[in-house]
Amino acid sequence: MDNYIVSARKYRPTTFQSVVGQKSLTTTLKNAIQNNKLAHAYLFCGPRGVGKTTCARIFAKTINCFHLQADGEACDTCESCKAFNENRSYNIYELDAASNNSVDDIRTLVEQVRIPPQIGKYKVYIIDEVHMLSNAAFNAFLKTLEEPPHHAIFILATTEKHKIIPTILSRCQIYDFSRITINDIVDHLAYVAQTENVAAEKEALTLIAQKADGGMRDALSMFDQIVSFSSGNISYQAVIENLNILDYDYYFRLLNTILAGDVPQSLLILDEILRKGFDGQHIVGGLSNFLREVLICKDPQTVSLFATGDVVKEKYLTAAQQCSNPFLYQALEWCNECDLKYRESKNKRLLVEILLIRLCQLTHPVAPSDDKKKISLAPLTANTPTETASNTPATTPIATPKPLVAPREELHKVNEPPTVYTGADINIHTAETEEKKQETTPPQQDLNEPFSQSDLEQALRNYAETQDDEYLKNTLLTSKAILTAGNRIQIDVFNQGQEDKLKEKSAEITHFLNDKLRNTQITLHITQVELEHEILPVGNKEIYDYMAEKNPHIQTLFQEFQLEF
Repeated sequence: MDNYIVSARKYRPTTFQSVVGQKSLTTTLKNAIQNNKLAHAYLFCGPRGVGKTTCARIFAKTINCFHLQADGEACDTCESCKAFNENRSYNIYELDAASNNSVDDIRTLVEQVRIPPQIGKYKVYIIDEVHMLSNAAFNAFLKTLEEPPHHAIFILATTEKHKIIPTILSRCQIYDFSRITINDIVDHLAYVAQTENVAAEKEALTLIAQKADGGMRDALSMFDQIVSFSSGNISYQAVIENLNILDYDYYFRLLNTILAGDVPQSLLILDEILRKGFDGQHIVGGLSNFLREVLICKDPQTVSLFATGDVVKEKYLTAAQQCSNPFLYQALEWCNECDLKYRESKNKRLLVEILLIRLCQLTHPVAPSDDKKKISLAPLTANTPTETASNTPATTPIATPKPLVAPREELHKVNEPPTVYTGADINIHTAETEEKKQETTPPQQDLNEPFSQSDLEQALRNYAETQDDEYLKNTLLTSKAILTAGNRIQIDVFNQGQEDKLKEKSAEITHFLNDKLRNTQITLHITQVELEHEILPVGNKEIYDYMAEKNPHIQTLFQEFQLEF
């Protein structure tokens, strides 16, 4: 039986041209070889599986080629190229810094650097995962890396560039490898599938590319896994089942129930997803990504950022037409907020359910936005005749009851008597709060009455007195509020805690000031300022002079009693 080779190794690039997704870097390296402008040290950094070590090997092979081609590629026919292809080249050394990270390992490497190559021009040292070297090993490597022999070239590869000390970075030419795009991964997977005689749907390959997160090695590993699972027939459903991916159809169903305001159905869909074994945070993260992709599909300029099959793309475009931008903005903000709170929540399922309820209410609100009005339950029986039955005898039953949730315009009719149903019918009406009863006229929508600095300070004191939070109350009473042009209110605070507290309550404070000052054009600007500390004197003579300047009687006292320091 033939030895099986995984696709990540079998289809590993051997030329610069076959490297996927790093065209600018490979072009730079080829030009450097053709123009004979080779540096003595290179640093290849970037995410996993994007071709750092592969490009290092191709570069090492090409610079030692005896018959370099016109396009900068190796010939693959000379002795040096054959030795490299057969893994018997003595001009290329690879060191795994993850397991050889001590000073002794670097010293051994430095001793080998002195020996010139037997075949070819250069000896190339590829140090993979170089960020794993200890500080002592880095320091022992500095001098050799800065001034190596003319025949030695170092290629350092790492996924964590920030862990490498600056003295190493300054001695290397740095090449930043980017994540491979979804389209490039899909094209390469299609080429592999065609070569291996594997039937693959484009939507399935796109899903693998999205799951790979820009890494070709991960994509090829998943490709092999699904080929084994599906017996050489890669379908969208096979990828979902094998990689445990939440199908986008669930998100489309959730979006339909959210747009319809159907809370029970959205909770049932959530329960169905949870019973399949998916984690709640995974669901929230997937919903956030789904809404982001819907938002991208709303604008023709950004739709190019969405890479998927034509069938799926058409569904997203249809969904985008049904959603408004404000809805998507608010939904993304709430999803992100839920994702941040998920780990801290004790009842994680309830947190996700609350998110879905809020999203459903976003399109179908059940109560007015004014927090001065609330929904209350009226008694089941009353002597007041209903508006509906005003022209009907009292004994005549109501044929068609009103809906449980009153329309927005009915909820604002606070001065009219509540509608009461007999029997089991429940009447929902608006109840006036104590503050509403004290007002003689309803608040206007657009107010711009002038007010003074003293009016502003009095209004802020009134708001502070209504607060139970002592920290918030003290912050308002001690902070400095200044009225500037254009109804702009500048509030200066003295530490980060005060700034965070006021910004958290800024919407509530603004709403209070709008009503109190009868001006809806007010804007709050909260800024943290530094306290100006008085520099106190040090030393007896300086303290005495300071006190005497503040109170001249101290000088008289000092002289009368002939005091000493």
